[in-house]
Order: sequence, then C-alpha cells, then structure tokens
Amino acid sequence: MNVDIDGVSLEGRWWGPPAAQAPTIVMLHEGLGSVSIWRDFPERIADATGAGLFAYSRAGHGRSSPAPQPKPVDDMHREAHHVLPKLLDAIGFRRGLLLGHSDGGSIAAIYAGSVQDHRVRGLVLIEPHFNVEDKNIAAIREITRTFRTTDLRDKLARHHADVDAMFDGWSGMWLDPRFRAFDLAGELSHIRVPILFVKSEDDPYSTMEQVRIAETECYCPVDAVLIPNAGHVPHRSQPERTLAAVAEFANRMLWDHGEAGMASRASRGG
Repeated sequence: MNVDIDGVSLEGRWWGPPAAQAPTIVMLHEGLGSVSIWRDFPERIADATGAGLFAYSRAGHGRSSPAPQPKPVDDMHREAHHVLPKLLDAIGFRRGLLLGHSDGGSIAAIYAGSVQDHRVRGLVLIEPHFNVEDKNIAAIREITRTFRTTDLRDKLARHHADVDAMFDGWSGMWLDPRFRAFDLAGELSHIRVPILFVKSEDDPYSTMEQVRIAETECYCPVDAVLIPNAGHVPHRSQPERTLAAVAEFANRMLWDHGEAGMASRASRGG
C-alpha cells in the first residue's frame, strides 16, 4: 500500500491486524533504510505481540516519491513535525508504539517529545542518535568510502528506487558542519511515555553516551537493554535477543488495556 501525504507517495506495508482491531506498532527505518530492509522483523513482532505492524519508507527511500536534494540538516525534525502526524492519521492509528532504528529512533523521540499524542503509549528506540559524536561522523565517512568502492551500492540498490540520491542525501546531511548542532536533549525532557532503549556496546555509529543522555534527560521510565556483539543493527545481528526485548516491552505496554492480548490470543487460536 502507498500513503499520500501532501502529494508525496510513501511506500507502506502492514503486518498483522489493522488499526481498528488491535494496537499498532509504527516502524521508522534507519538512515539508509526502507520498508524492505526490515526483512522479517515486523512479521515476527506481529506474531509475538498480536499487534499490527506498519512500516513505511520516508521520501527518497525505498519506493516512495523522491525527496528534495540536498537534504536539509533539520530533516529529522521536519519528518517528526510535519510528516509523521499526518501519516499516523492517514493509517487510522488509534493506540500503540513507535519503533525506530537509528535515524528512525531519533525521529520517534523528536515526535514524542514535541507532539503530545495520547495515542502513543511507548517508544522502542534501537540505536538512536540524540546528538552527534566524533565516532558517528567517522563511521559515516567510512561507509561513504565503502559505498563508492565496494558492492554496498549494489546491495542497497535492491531496496531503493534511486540509491545514489538516497545515500548522498543522508551522508550529506550528517557530514554537513551545521549538523553538529543536532541535539535532542530538549525533546527527551518532554517525553512522557516509557522508552525501551536497545543498544550494543560495539555499535560503530555511537557510544554508550547515548544511553547516559537518555537516562539523564528523560523524566519518563527508560529501560536500557544492552545486546553484546550486535553492531548497529541488533535486529539483524542478534535477532532473537532483540525480538525478545521488543516483544516483552510491547506486550507490557499494550496488554495493560487488554485489547492486544485478545488480538494475540485470537491470532494464535487461543
């Protein structure tokens, strides 16, 4: 399915029950991501929780409409403030969670800290960025060299209609000197729903400082789950541990009101 937001067509896909029948987990992909890059993770979460899963590709990603170039340094804030609210309304979002990986986690945090949306009952943030670290910039410079000199471009091209525009927009934003001012401390201090923070100590894109920032700045409960040897993509490198952590949190957040539990039992024939 595609969702039209202000004349921009966004690629989307559902797993599990629709929003009218069960809570929904909305998934926001990484900086080089798309719907297809999630692979089977959404389906597995749907099976483990009974919730519906909706993932979409941001403009310029996957099979969505192209995005303006160059990508502005406040692109993540624009996504959270102007696109995500309309997307949630368009898909009939009633109650559930936002689940974001990397840049998608940052967007989810911006939304929850800027828009007081009572429908959002919690956040799952997998390797999000709350500020810019030297390690982060070094890793992006390295992957930019890798994109130019190895088969990484061909691998990403399987998931994106215009892989060069997608990659250049993302790397150009992060490597723009003005992006060094990126800081979500203010947004984090206004989040009022529980957060699950999934982090690996060997993530090449960030340090454990990101966990400390969340625990220091947030007034909401923050559950930090550390997954060893997971790199930047725990749901691919350590899928069982990541799924267990996400499902436990989602079930705890969504079953309080019963409907997710009923949906789960119905989907399993219980």
